[in-house]
Amino acid sequence: MKEKFENQIDIQENSQTLDFENQNSGFNPEKKYRNLPLVVIAGRPNVGKSTLFNRFLHKRRSITDPTPGVTRDPILETAFINGKTVNLMDTGGFKLERDIGTVEAELDELVVQKTLETFKKADLILLLLEAGNITGEDEELIGLLRPYWNKVIAAVNKTEGGRLEEEAWNFMQFGFSELLQISAEHGDHIPDLQELILSRLDFSKVEEGEEPEYIKIAIMGKPNTGKSTLSNLLTNTQASIVSDYAGTTRDVVEGSFAFKNKRFSVLDTAGIRRKVKVKENVEYYSVTRAIKTLDRCDVVIYMIDANEGLTEQDKKVIGLAHDRGRGIVFALNKWDTQNQEKKTFKKAEENIKIMFGHMNYAPIVPISAKEDTGIKQLLNTVMELYNQLNRKIDTASLNTALRDWVAAYPPPASRSASFKMRYITQTSVNPVEFLIFATRPEVVQQTYLSYIKNKVRTDLGFDKIPVKVELKASRTKWENRSRT
Repeated sequence: MKEKFENQIDIQENSQTLDFENQNSGFNPEKKYRNLPLVVIAGRPNVGKSTLFNRFLHKRRSITDPTPGVTRDPILETAFINGKTVNLMDTGGFKLERDIGTVEAELDELVVQKTLETFKKADLILLLLEAGNITGEDEELIGLLRPYWNKVIAAVNKTEGGRLEEEAWNFMQFGFSELLQISAEHGDHIPDLQELILSRLDFSKVEEGEEPEYIKIAIMGKPNTGKSTLSNLLTNTQASIVSDYAGTTRDVVEGSFAFKNKRFSVLDTAGIRRKVKVKENVEYYSVTRAIKTLDRCDVVIYMIDANEGLTEQDKKVIGLAHDRGRGIVFALNKWDTQNQEKKTFKKAEENIKIMFGHMNYAPIVPISAKEDTGIKQLLNTVMELYNQLNRKIDTASLNTALRDWVAAYPPPASRSASFKMRYITQTSVNPVEFLIFATRPEVVQQTYLSYIKNKVRTDLGFDKIPVKVELKASRTKWENRSRT
C-alpha cells in the first residue's frame, strides 16, 4: 500500500470496494431536504461504526482500518434509508484506557468530548456494540447514555452467521428494549436495523426544497498549518479537533457558513506530509481523501505557516490543484507572529512567487486563523476567484479579441513554422477552458500559446485563476464555420 504512495503523489483510492458499494442506494442527489432527523452512531473503538456508516451511505466515506481510534472528528453525511432521507453521523470511538500524559491521550479525550456533544443534538443514537466480552468502555459509555435513553437503540456487531450469539445477548442486562444482532461488514440483519431506525424517527418536520448555490472551499496544506483552526473559525463551530499533534485530522470534515449573502461549503482536510514520513495505512488513506477533495471543490485555500514557508511537497499538491483548474489562494497563516512592516509581506510574497513561477496569478493573503485577522480579505478573494471560474465569454467577443492579439503579435512568417488561428471558443467554466482552431496546430510554438493564454487571462478577466487553452486543427474560418 505504502509503495504506491512512495511512487506518486496523485494517488487514487484503492480500487477494491466493499460489496455494498455497487448497489443502487436509491438516493437522488438532486433532491434537497431541510430539518432532517439526525442519527448518531456511537460505540467504543473498532466495533465497526465506520463500516456501518459506509454501508448506510453505499460508499466508502469514513476511513476503515483495524487500528483502534481511526475516526476522530464527527463525520456528517446525508443517507437514504428505505425510502427516507436522514442525516447520519459517524463519531470517534469512546476510549477509556489511555496512556496519561501522552499526546494520544489528549486526542482521545478530545474525541470523547466531541462524541458526547453529538448526543445532545441527535434525534436517535445508534449504540454499536461488539459480540464478546463486555468491556469497561461499554459500561461507561452506556452509563453516559442514560440521560438520552429514550432515543437510544442498540445493535451488536460482528455476529455474522450467528457467531457469538449467546455472548451478544449478555448486553440485555443493561435494559435495552430491543437488541439486534448484525454484521456491518457482511450485511446480516441490516434491513431489520434500518426498519428499527425509521420507526423511531419523526419525519413530520422534513421539508423538500431547492438547495442554494454553495461556493465549495477545500482547506489544504501541511500538518499544523492551522487548517482546522480556520475551518472552525469560518463555520463558527468546533467540528474539527484542533491539536498541535501532526495528523490530528484524518477524514475530511465538512461544514458551511454564509458571508455577504453567499453560502460556502468548507472541506477541512488531513495535513499532507512528505511521502517518506507517511508510515501508516491510516495516514495513506487520509492523504488520499485530502487529494480527492480537489475533485469536489471550487477554490483551494492552501495554508502556509508563515514561520516555515513552503516545501517541494507543497509544490506537488498545488500543482494537482492547478492541473484540475481550481482556484487557488495562498493563506499565509500565523501572520500575527511576523514583523508587520510591508516589506516583510513583500519578501514572503516574492518567495512564494519564485517557487510558483508559473502560478503568479494565485493571490496571497496574510491571515491569522487564531486571532481572526485577514479573514474578510481571504473570503473576498475566494469570491473573486469563484466569479472568475464561472465567467463565460461569448464566442463573438472572443474572436474579436483573438484577431486583436494576433495582429499585435503575428505568428512566425516562415513557411515551415507558419500557421493561422481561425477561431476560438470557450468550452467550459469551472474549470475555465478554451479551444483554438488553427491550420497547423502541430507547429504552434509553446511561447506563442503562452502569449495567447496570458492575453485570455489579462484581457478577459481571468487574471487570478488557471486557464487551459488547447489547439485543434481546422481550415475553416470562424465566420464560415456554419457553411461547411
